Amino acid sequence: MIKGLAITPPILGRISIGKMVEKNGKRIPEKDDQFTITSQIQNKDSGWIKHPLDEQLRAKAPNQKLRSIPVRMIFNDPELNLRAEYSLFDRQTGRPVCVGNGETCQRLTNQGVEQHPCPSPDLCPLAQGGNCKPYGRLHVNLDESDELGTFIFRTTGFNSIRTLAARLSYYHAASNGLLSCLPLQLTLRGKSTTQSYRTPVYYVDLTLREGIHLQEAIQTAKEIDQKSKLCSFNQHALDQAALQGYGSARFEVNVEEGLNLVEEFYTDELVESEQVQAGPKGKTKPKLHQGGGFVQDIQQGLQSSVRTVN
Repeated sequence: MIKGLAITPPILGRISIGKMVEKNGKRIPEKDDQFTITSQIQNKDSGWIKHPLDEQLRAKAPNQKLRSIPVRMIFNDPELNLRAEYSLFDRQTGRPVCVGNGETCQRLTNQGVEQHPCPSPDLCPLAQGGNCKPYGRLHVNLDESDELGTFIFRTTGFNSIRTLAARLSYYHAASNGLLSCLPLQLTLRGKSTTQSYRTPVYYVDLTLREGIHLQEAIQTAKEIDQKSKLCSFNQHALDQAALQGYGSARFEVNVEEGLNLVEEFYTDELVESEQVQAGPKGKTKPKLHQGGGFVQDIQQGLQSSVRTVN
């Protein structure tokens, strides 16, 4: 096997909650209040070309707003499905300069790649100015015709990374390690904070599919696991192969991917990867492309989902 090349899960498409738009001759990211599933092909005029699954799922969604996506994890180990590190990229080349986990980091220097302590972006002098951010990649399966192919959701938002990491860990523990067999879905959520000036900020959550309780999901996972073992499917070996592939290189992100990331997530004008504009009294506030009914949809969803705990 070739060395120095990270072997990552095959990617069939992308999942995003925004898009790149051109304004005043510049390409800038614009957040949305719904998911978009795209292929890996870009059009010069319209950006990423939508994947056929986007239209199929959107047709079933209320008001054709895609705010939940049924998914399946392909690995049982949570950290193989969600990759997350503090990442600093060269803004010109897209090349990873420093990648760390809060304890240690791999840093590119004139002498090569060196290991250094990683104090996290808030305390690292190299990260000042917002150059270093948490960068997460969630790999999920959407298409049963290719059970090892993934769609990737990329984010630099603390809310999405923290929520996804917690959910994956909890579901893994609750199902006795059968994470890849659980019927899950990505769900778009919103919250308002002081930093967002009370404007909704959207992030991604991972939940059980609509109408399925945890006990039922675990029972289904056990049945799927037993059937897979009867067919000699080796989930443990699959996880080990993925772990070995990730570890084949110092940096998982290549230059080509890095350039797209710098353009979409590491723009100087972004705060928490949302576009900002001048607000009252010289302040800034997030500028989001959001449907007028999303806040109302959240309120209705909360009302319909509340149940008394017996």
